Amino acid sequence: MPEYILDACALLALFNDEAGADIVDGLLNQAKNNEINLTMNAANLIEVYYDRIRVAGQEKADTIIQNIYDNFPISIIETINPAIVREASRLKASGKMSFADTILVATAHYNGSTIVTCDHVELEPIEKQENIPFLWIRPQF
Repeated sequence: MPEYILDACALLALFNDEAGADIVDGLLNQAKNNEINLTMNAANLIEVYYDRIRVAGQEKADTIIQNIYDNFPISIIETINPAIVREASRLKASGKMSFADTILVATAHYNGSTIVTCDHVELEPIEKQENIPFLWIRPQF
């Protein structure tokens, strides 16, 4: 079954009804129908959570995050195994990537997942360097 891993910006595009939200919604529907496996690393979910705190406040952010855990067909990866630690560390040492993005890329590499993102600035160079498939939810602006 195809494996996809969401970057924070993918869920934020959905919540903010931005370009690419339709692609994320389609992936969620495919996951509900057991056509794909959809995952997200807790490190990237933290980015969604703190964005929602800034935008909507703590109480609303708590509700949104609980809704993701309870109702979204996304498996949240809450542990980081030694292989992901090593890969994320290698990525962090070799370039200017955020911590959460290093976890995203390392997890995708380890699990054989396609990264779902719109973060061209930070991740497009990785697409060119690493053997990891990407699903860009919108073109670079």
